Amino acid sequence: MSSTVGAAPQTLDVCINFHCRAQRAVALGEAQWQELVALFAPAASAAQERQSIAMAIARMEQMVGVQAGTSGDLPRNNGDGGRIGQLDCIAESRNATTYLHALQDAGLLRWHSVAAPAKRQRWVFSIHHTAVIEETATHRQFAVDSWYQGNGVAPLVQPLDDWRRARNEPAR
Repeated sequence: MSSTVGAAPQTLDVCINFHCRAQRAVALGEAQWQELVALFAPAASAAQERQSIAMAIARMEQMVGVQAGTSGDLPRNNGDGGRIGQLDCIAESRNATTYLHALQDAGLLRWHSVAAPAKRQRWVFSIHHTAVIEETATHRQFAVDSWYQGNGVAPLVQPLDDWRRARNEPAR
């Protein structure tokens, strides 16, 4: 983490429905941002930082959900895909990537950087998307997948290779 941590982002553009067909701009207050900053001080290892990232993504979902109307987002694709506020893996991965960039831009990530989102296709109609971070020392990539849980629950953070094989997925 840098010696100076950036201020809260002015706005975050977040997805509010399936396929990210609609977005909404939201803003985090200074007190909310400081709550997130506290989660990262200090991360003694890359593994500890991944835990902080999971907690921060969950908390950001809660904070953003109030403004964006996504507080009631159900796990997986269990909700009404046509309803504003229910997210699929495309929207979840884009939002998580947005949150990760905000954390990175503020200098909160010491052990990781944000990588391009990833997708896997296990069957013809089974494409799944996730946000990705890369451990800077090893270049090992990790999935940060918030789709498995409802709004505000810590995402699955696991090696990207395991995620691609659908290993250790949360139970339905």
